[in-house]
Amino acid sequence: MGRILAIDYGSKRVGLAATDPLQIIASPLETIHSKDLVPFITAYLRQESVEAFVVGMPRRLDNTDTDATAGAKGCATILRKHFPQIPVHLHDERFTSSMAQKAILAGGVKKKDRQNKELVDRVSATIILQSFLESKGIR
Repeated sequence: MGRILAIDYGSKRVGLAATDPLQIIASPLETIHSKDLVPFITAYLRQESVEAFVVGMPRRLDNTDTDATAGAKGCATILRKHFPQIPVHLHDERFTSSMAQKAILAGGVKKKDRQNKELVDRVSATIILQSFLESKGIR
């Protein structure tokens, strides 16, 4: 069994999270510049087996696209092109940023660190991955 890699795609930054090899626990991995996504994943795949990608899909409450939806769909297209052997799943990411901020606050993180957008992106990717695992009955 390989890991599942989740991506919270943004035009500037990409938050990444991964499961353990048994796909039980979702953990924050890294925040990188969006232009570095393919090289990062290429290097990651040299070290780890990845069974699937999960890309957070931004949607409004009425299930319509947001300004960020096209970027997430473009990310999925790039993943399918560069890594055709690995399935790409799109997963609803509504509320993940606010949930991430609440989780960070509940975790007792200092105010200065709570304002770190890179941390929020990593935690958001973890929430997307955790939600995906739960929706598929993996957890």
